[in-house]
Parts: sequence; structure tokens; C-alpha cells
Amino acid sequence: MSLLGTHLTLLMGPSVPLPAPLMVLEAFDRAEVSHRDEGHSGFQITFRVGRSSADLLDYALLSSPFLRPMNRVVLIVTFNAVPEVLMDGIITDQQFSPGGGPGESTLTVTGEDVSVMMDLEERSEEHPAQPEAVIALKIIAGYAQYGLIPMVIPPPSIDIPLPTERVPVQQGTDLEYLRDMASRFGYVFYIAPGPAPLTNTAYWGPPVRVGVPQKAISVNMGPDSNADIPSFRYDSLATSFVAGRVQDRMLNQTLPVRTFASTRLPLVSQPAWATQPHTRTRQFRRSGLNTMQAFTQAQAETDASTDRVVEVTGELDAARYAALLKPRGLVGLRGAGYSHDGLYYVKSVTHTIRKGAYTQNFTLTREGLGSITPAVIP
Repeated sequence: MSLLGTHLTLLMGPSVPLPAPLMVLEAFDRAEVSHRDEGHSGFQITFRVGRSSADLLDYALLSSPFLRPMNRVVLIVTFNAVPEVLMDGIITDQQFSPGGGPGESTLTVTGEDVSVMMDLEERSEEHPAQPEAVIALKIIAGYAQYGLIPMVIPPPSIDIPLPTERVPVQQGTDLEYLRDMASRFGYVFYIAPGPAPLTNTAYWGPPVRVGVPQKAISVNMGPDSNADIPSFRYDSLATSFVAGRVQDRMLNQTLPVRTFASTRLPLVSQPAWATQPHTRTRQFRRSGLNTMQAFTQAQAETDASTDRVVEVTGELDAARYAALLKPRGLVGLRGAGYSHDGLYYVKSVTHTIRKGAYTQNFTLTREGLGSITPAVIP
């Protein structure tokens, strides 16, 4: 179906999703897809349900095999003949609302990205002599049927556990364990749709703050504006340093642990951790680590605290923007002045698609004020 020059393709099915039949496409009312850099990404699709004299037993759409729970759903959006995968997920919930009059009944299917399949079974499993990056690769490989392409970035400190000292033990689902391991280093784990239909990228690593920025968000630029941003929020209490002591389990000595700055690649010229006269300091209270592990975890806590000093929320007009704004990457913003122009990390994006309308609501973050680029690529 076409939406303001944009084409939406819907694939559905129990294992290998197929193009949705005409009956399903004609009933389409709206779709909402939410992507975040933490937690599950999700979708919700609403269909108008009708019943004719031929439907003696049930509504035709309700009996369709395409909309059953645990079916796979793929949404592809095409801008200017370039297709991009918007969502690849699993239906987890179905809600039928019989309206009070003709044409008012709706069927709403809700679901999450394919990472939900990693969160169904709790396990008690040992991973002897395997560092976190190897464990992550091994777990991701167990879900190849969902087209997972692993992208695992080893942490800055690699500690191969000797079986005579300790054995990493998983207590919980695969998804919980992957995210728990990631949090130790200020990393994230998520599954992003694409790059091709029926494939997904399983990313385990630091937040992506490098690469070519996406098409710029423009405000206060007259006919060149493509977004509405109500306000910019600066949280001076977000940043925190970490200080304390740890008893090194290898040296059997108590050594200091302290952080002084963020090690994230800078997006601003005036980061809060460097320009504020006062910053929170939190105590380091972990044990059973060596000094390198303790410092890595303390630094991860400081890095994560700087990520959301400045937060921007707004809405994109997809017709003007003519592209998908993707989370977990960079985007340029222009038209708001030196303090707030420049590069941002895309924290989350919610796409709302109706026949005749398409908007993208976004949240952008960074660690302070001031652009580090003389101009933003349009």
C-alpha cells in the first residue's frame, strides 16, 4: 500500500513470512512500531474487521492463519524505491473489539522483535573457560532460524575465567543473561531488523556513537524544516563519577578505584562531566574482582551516566524527511543554535503509520552542549 509516496509491505506467517493477502491489506487501519536502544522493540497493527453474509461462523480476519499469536511479522517501508526493514517481530497478543455499529469492529495484534524468542525459556547453564564475548556469540548462534547476524564487540578488558577459579553460570533466559553481561561494561544488547528482509542484526557492544550520521533533523528553517521539537532538556544531575576500593582477588590487596571522565567518543564541545563545577560521586561496592575488572565496571557506570545529560524529544514529518530515522546511531540536528545543534545519539523512535499519514516520534540524547561540527550534513 502507498502512503504519501511511501510504500508499506507487510509479510506474515508462522515460520517463513509471506506477503499478506489482499483481505488483510484492505483491512489495515494503522501500525505503530517502537524501537529503543534498551529493552524490546515492539509493534502494534490495527485492522478494521467486517462480517458479510458469507461469514457464517466467524469474522474472516479472525480465522485468518496470518494473524495468529506467535506468527512472524515483517514490515518493510520503501522511500524513493529504496526498501528498508522497519520491523521483524513475533505476534504476542491479539485483541478483538466488537464495535457498536457497522465498520467499528477492530482486531489489534501486538508483538515484539524476535529477541522475545530468547526470553521464553529460563536456563541453568555453565560456560566454563569462556569470556563474555564468546558466550554472547554462542547464545546468538542458537537462534539462526530468525536470520540473526551477530555483531559482538569484545569489552576493553578480557578476562578468560580459569575453571579452577570460577565458572560463569547462567541463571535465567538467554536474553536476560546477554543483557546482564552487557551491563557490566556499559554495553547494550539488542536485535535490529535488517539489513535485508528476513534477517536481523544481533548487536552486543557499546552504544554506537561512530559512523555516518543519518539525514539531518531540521527545525526553525522555514520550508526546509522537517520536525517539531517542543524543548531541549538539560539534566545537570545525570553525570556521576565512581570512587571506592576493591580487594584484588589475584593480588589479595586493597586498591583504589576511581573515575574522572567519560571515555565515550565525544559528540559535544562542552561535555557536562568536564564543564560542571560539581558532579555526583557514587561509591564502588563490588567484590570478587581484580583491579582491571573493577575499573572497567566503574568506568562503564560513569560512561552510561553521561549519555542522557541533554535529551530532545520531537516529531518528524515522514513525508518531508523521506527516510527512516533509526535508533542506536547518530543523527545531525540543525536550526536550534550552536548550543543545541550538532550530533546526537538516537535513543528511541516510534513510527505511526496510517493511510494518508506517517509520523516518527523520536528521543535524542548526548552528554552536553555545543556542536563539534562546523555544519550538519542535510
